[in-house]
Amino acid sequence: MLTLGIDPGSAICGYGFVETDGNKLVAKNFGVITTSPKARMPDRLLKIHTELDALIKNFRPDIMGLEKLFFGKNATTAIPVGQARGVVLLCAAQNNLDVIEISPNEVKQSITGYGAAEKEQVIYMVTKLLKLDEPPKPDDAADALAIALAAGYEANSLARRNFLEN
Repeated sequence: MLTLGIDPGSAICGYGFVETDGNKLVAKNFGVITTSPKARMPDRLLKIHTELDALIKNFRPDIMGLEKLFFGKNATTAIPVGQARGVVLLCAAQNNLDVIEISPNEVKQSITGYGAAEKEQVIYMVTKLLKLDEPPKPDDAADALAIALAAGYEANSLARRNFLEN
């Protein structure tokens, strides 16, 4: 199964593709889609859509994991992040991808076993789980890989539950 994880943002949108084959986990590709803060928001959203759509068509993931909207102290960032999430959800729908939405704490719990883990702990575990030579850069790409891992675990868990119920 190939899972695409997305860490949404209007300036930096992280993505990561993780393939699961039994107990083997492989990072197939990861990176970020960046937009200029000087560009108009419609143009920024179009760039995210265009690049993400091309990635989906190229890699053909089975499922998408998307971080739920979270804004702690800075509510002003919620609007552009929400707009980017909308574009990501549109791409998923256009490509018939099921989406597992997952909170930051659920990602941390899934990857480290502790829902309040620090970012460095998550990056360390992503690096170890995927057997990467070095931590993924930038942090948004590492976050996207963590989201892909967590969503992949969730998808496998749901599939097992459905199998056992039928």
